[in-house]
Amino acid sequence: MVIATLFISLAVLIVIGAPIAVCIGFAPIAALVADGQTSQLFVAAQRMVTALDSTVLVAIPLFVLAGVIMGKGGISKQIVNLCYELFGWMPGSLGVVTVIACMFFAAISGSAPATVAAIGGILIPQMIDDGYPAGFAAALAASGGIIGCIIPPSIPFVNYALITGESVSDLFAAGVVPGILMGIVLCVWTVILANKYGWGSRKKGISLRGVWKAFCSAIFAILMPVIILGGIYSGLFTPTEAAAVAAVYGAIVSLFIYRGIKLRDMLDIGFEAVRTSCMIMFICATANIFSFVVTRQQVPAKLSSLILGVTDNWVIILLVINVILLINGCFMETTASTYIYTPILFPLISALGYNPIQFGVVMVMNLTLGLITPPLGINLFVAQGVDRRVTFGSQVKKVMPMFILLVIVLMLVTYVPSISLCLIGGGT
Repeated sequence: MVIATLFISLAVLIVIGAPIAVCIGFAPIAALVADGQTSQLFVAAQRMVTALDSTVLVAIPLFVLAGVIMGKGGISKQIVNLCYELFGWMPGSLGVVTVIACMFFAAISGSAPATVAAIGGILIPQMIDDGYPAGFAAALAASGGIIGCIIPPSIPFVNYALITGESVSDLFAAGVVPGILMGIVLCVWTVILANKYGWGSRKKGISLRGVWKAFCSAIFAILMPVIILGGIYSGLFTPTEAAAVAAVYGAIVSLFIYRGIKLRDMLDIGFEAVRTSCMIMFICATANIFSFVVTRQQVPAKLSSLILGVTDNWVIILLVINVILLINGCFMETTASTYIYTPILFPLISALGYNPIQFGVVMVMNLTLGLITPPLGINLFVAQGVDRRVTFGSQVKKVMPMFILLVIVLMLVTYVPSISLCLIGGGT
């Protein structure tokens, strides 16, 4: 009764368009009331409060603030200029630059939509003016933006670590190679299509002088991921402290070096960061009630018994999990999905003996692919808003081949442990 009420309430609330935090919080409360467990509502309220009592969570608003500062402070423009000097000679040069710039910015922002807005805002109009179809230009930026959740720092990895107790640093390291593979696949696809259809222009060769000039201008932007990740893996500071360093460093560089923002802009930037952070934190709080009810009703144990009773073939089980998460990503936001599915699936993959760090990468890749699949497709809407020449239909048509290519990368990461574990001394 409780389980049925829980998931039926959740489905109904999502269908009627209730805010996702309300969906996640109200569904377990409805389940408890329907089962007569009203005394547990006090426990649910307490769990909402204790869910936010974690130093790890402090990293989320700080990374959000850093991303907003850098998106508006001129750092993304410096990254784009350097990438063009390095790769502008290639077929499909602006498309390749878009993907690589997204990879660079991913190592700063930790957010997929922020990456699309910062890089796509500069390059989508330029690609369209250079002869790329509007739908392809927007779809490529939207797909490249996904890498913002895979290459560290990554807000979804922080959420997964908070739920499972796994190391944030290990998850960050595990996301590097999969993120690079995703970028390479998108670049190759862009080059193939540009060659076939004659899209875009390219400059003649590489100018070492131009590269050096762009590098000198972008040096402070390049140093940012070096400082953040270098500090984490050297033990100089924790991932949470790294988020604070990123925000302060980004503000100093944007205000006094690139001068992309002024002091009076910091108030608006702060409000934008607070709005985004509050949405994420509200989900974190209500998701703890959901996890409480799911665990109390032994849903993870029952699911594990059900699946393992049908098959103990780990290849098939992982395939089923991937399909479920890919479908879910089409309808539900990444943070909410992480808090719903991790408590349910983590015991199952633990029973399989599957590496929890590898599963964290697989889960985040699955859920972030939903950012480019309708009807949710947040990245698609962000990219569409950059230029009026982009229509949603043309974008969806062009993004489907990219989605398939990224799913292939996902399958490789799922079944080849060394791809995600090589940088943390794992591979089995």
